[in-house]
Amino acid sequence: MKKIKIFSLLLVSVFFAACSSDYLDTVPTASTATVTLFETTENAKMAMNGIARLMVVQHLGTQTQCGEGTIKYLFGEYMGENFSRPALASGWYTVMNAMYHENNSSSYYSAYPWIYYYMLMGNANVFIQNIDEAEGPEAEKQFLKAQAYTYRAYCYTMLVQFYCYRWDDSNNGSSVTQLRDGLVLRTEEHLDITDIPLSSSGDIYRQIYSDLDIAIGLFEQSELSRKNVWEPNINVAYATYARAAITRQDYAKAEEMAAKARQGYALMTNSEYLSGFSSPNGEWIWGSYGGEDQTLYFYGFHSYMAYDAGTSIIRTYPVCISKTLYDRIPETDIRKGMYLDPGEVAHTSVGGIAASTDLARSVYAAYPSMTSAHTLAAYMSFKFSIDGSIGVGYINHFRTAEMLLIEAEAKYFRNDTDGARQTLNTLNRSRDEAYECTASGEELLNEIKFYRAVELWGEGFDWLDKKRYNDPITRLAFGEGGSFGAAAAVDRPVDFGNRWTYVTPLVERENNKAWD
Repeated sequence: MKKIKIFSLLLVSVFFAACSSDYLDTVPTASTATVTLFETTENAKMAMNGIARLMVVQHLGTQTQCGEGTIKYLFGEYMGENFSRPALASGWYTVMNAMYHENNSSSYYSAYPWIYYYMLMGNANVFIQNIDEAEGPEAEKQFLKAQAYTYRAYCYTMLVQFYCYRWDDSNNGSSVTQLRDGLVLRTEEHLDITDIPLSSSGDIYRQIYSDLDIAIGLFEQSELSRKNVWEPNINVAYATYARAAITRQDYAKAEEMAAKARQGYALMTNSEYLSGFSSPNGEWIWGSYGGEDQTLYFYGFHSYMAYDAGTSIIRTYPVCISKTLYDRIPETDIRKGMYLDPGEVAHTSVGGIAASTDLARSVYAAYPSMTSAHTLAAYMSFKFSIDGSIGVGYINHFRTAEMLLIEAEAKYFRNDTDGARQTLNTLNRSRDEAYECTASGEELLNEIKFYRAVELWGEGFDWLDKKRYNDPITRLAFGEGGSFGAAAAVDRPVDFGNRWTYVTPLVERENNKAWD
């Protein structure tokens, strides 16, 4: 597989590392470094590759700040209702129990999405401002500029879910609460400005839509296509549009864009679905590189999520689906087979299954990439596996199944019951031949939510979906009929912790004087 190459120049200039007072610094547009990077489109292509690389590297020298993988498992799954790590050490429960939303000083657990996405966005802004001056074919400049706009829109699409109130609480996108609800709107026009007030989620969504309209137009004008799954293309722009629109409750736009995003990306086969989610296939609309030559070793997504990763956290604390979700999956659904049903086998209060049991021996035989050092637990996941040593594997960001689920949800809210049912049938019959959707009304919406939870489990959607649906979280301990450790068996009402919204990080407050 082709290796992502980065100019060493990028690492010390345009692609800045986020830290303390210079966390939003960008290179002056007239600097020698920037001129060199955008001297030709060939240079600029390699610089664009560098942005892709930033999504899978360690930031601030911290193991819990490793790009998009960290966002998925730590922010999208750990706080949710359907993801469980029941034996995890007690120090992690403040994270899993969503205790950091109003803590503005934690770079690990509250500020990281802000730092990370604004870092990516800053680089996209430099691209947008400078690429037109590069020497090279106009089509290449259009394609690169479209990719930069897509990156910026994607960053804002993720940030608005963490740092703004859910749409239901936003007064139709107009609310801004100082340091508690809103984002700083930074574009290429603001490269030399640090003191910018917070904007409402409505303003952010308008920027996202504008960026994606521009990106789509430029992709079309260029008539170029990408070579690698980690490069944004027009389908990635459509998919970003769909995710933003469904979160904003713009159902017509969500349905339109989701349908466009999945064109040319067929649902993966059952064997592909069960193959470990660590190598791209025809359903992957966008993903990040994950080869042996550029691995995060113990700190990448698969190092924390793959059942056979050679990391201490995986060997000691298996990743599990919640029993309450598992029990609802039909026996005829191939997705149910990705999790360990303990049956009548005794397990500990945190789900541990003794290696001496027949069940354990059968698991080790069925999954030979595991070793005897890997602890087994009730309802543990076999969805993710490594594709090499320790924790190697590509990471998916968009795939067709998500787009179908967005379409089904959008159709439901547009009162197209038959269309929503047909869309669910398209997805679920590929996983369960016996599936037939007959639900209507609220029951149909609940079925859409349920199959989002099943299909996208572990991919970073659990907590974010619960937030946007305005649904509370209810976790049950093993003794209560669930599969959570006692300390994580908590309830989270919809108004908990600043309405599930991270406050503006202290690092922004200390460097942005717009609120003085």
